[in-house]
Amino acid sequence: MSVFNSAEFDFAFLDEGFTARDIVEQKINEVSLSDDKDAFYVADLGDVLKKHLRWVRALPRVTPFYAVKCNDSKAVVMTLASLGAGFDCASKTEIQLVQNIGVSPERIIYANPCKQVSQIKYAAAQGVQKMTFDSEVELMKVARSHSNAKLVLRIATDDSKAVCRLSVKFGATLKTSRLLLERAKELGVDIIGVRPSFHVGSGCTDPDTFSQAISDARCVFDMGEELGFNMTLLDIGGGFPGSEDVKLKFEEITAVINPALDKYFPADSGVQIIAEPGRYYVASAYTLAVNIIAKKVVLKEQSASDDEDDGTNDKTLMYYVNDGVYGSFNCILYDHAHVLPVLHKKPKPDEKFFTCSIWGPTCDGLDRIVELCGMPELQVGDWMLFENMGAYTVAASSTFNGFQKPDIHYVMSRPAWQLMQQIQEQGLIQPVEELCPSTMPICCAWESGIELPSSSCSTRVCGINC
Repeated sequence: MSVFNSAEFDFAFLDEGFTARDIVEQKINEVSLSDDKDAFYVADLGDVLKKHLRWVRALPRVTPFYAVKCNDSKAVVMTLASLGAGFDCASKTEIQLVQNIGVSPERIIYANPCKQVSQIKYAAAQGVQKMTFDSEVELMKVARSHSNAKLVLRIATDDSKAVCRLSVKFGATLKTSRLLLERAKELGVDIIGVRPSFHVGSGCTDPDTFSQAISDARCVFDMGEELGFNMTLLDIGGGFPGSEDVKLKFEEITAVINPALDKYFPADSGVQIIAEPGRYYVASAYTLAVNIIAKKVVLKEQSASDDEDDGTNDKTLMYYVNDGVYGSFNCILYDHAHVLPVLHKKPKPDEKFFTCSIWGPTCDGLDRIVELCGMPELQVGDWMLFENMGAYTVAASSTFNGFQKPDIHYVMSRPAWQLMQQIQEQGLIQPVEELCPSTMPICCAWESGIELPSSSCSTRVCGINC
């Protein structure tokens, strides 16, 4: 386990009684008299710690290998490294990132089924042995380039009820799996396990799919053992939800996974079980603050039949903010995200609401963040906050049109830091329930001062941090 001190982390301690939201307020106040009201993040590393404790409690047999692609911020990687997590890397650069902070190669899985030969050779030189494959061509590449590789066969599973369907791109069928295992035997390549090509939390609404994926993995395990492979690793993948604004909650998923693991891979089987959570760890830790840089008022023509004024039909408002879909909000395009702002200034009880849309700063018409919502009239210089912005946001953002990426301010409470130090030195020596007491959701959609169209009401529920 990597051991770090506070000087190695790029974060600020929260004063007693303060939260990450207080830091957002502080940063906004600091620039209140300036014209430089740039977008920024506040990220609570203590929230990442709480997620880890929740994971240990809900999935005690499953070791998390954090998916670096979700958010490759060094502070996040260091936090998880200090907690003993492994890492799912998809490239040479990601392997370098985690190894540069002292993570051993045993705690890395090169989980990309389609690898460049030079990067396979790099992994071999760095001692990274665990890697995935799903084709004969990949087997032959590995056989030529990495004599010590320990391969995990990625199999296709039924993800027809998931929003992000990874089996379209990756995964071998059960029939092809046997052929691949036989070919691996011929090539002298070592197969150690199976990874279903299924992200259990990526918009899936049917928990039984998870059990089927684990059952399929058992079938391929048996094939491998019949051929003489020492099958010791099951990788159940990733996609676990990182906030509560999802149809299928984290504990609902784990309530299905645990019995399936006990049935098909019992504790006395000697099989190591890992997963590749990404959004689970970081989504709720990040809050993004954006500033309104421009505004357009679009007047509506009043119909003669409109006898009553409903308070929203005289004009619509278009707000332009200083981050967009080419930056942090790329999650809208690439991750099927639905976002809605929390207003920095709470509206008055009798304040009139208008139909609004929210746009990013670039000169591209595609740069729309929110198509339709109800908000009071705001002004240039006002702030909007977006919660749950840690997953697939900063990692894939660009500087298109010359707009820079927001600064990230990392924070952590002293008790959280002390607990991290304890875990580094002694492991989890207290019952997890004592370290991570249950909490209730502390905010609801209506508290944000935003009105959504009725069809969108299910997309905005604030989450539990623990």
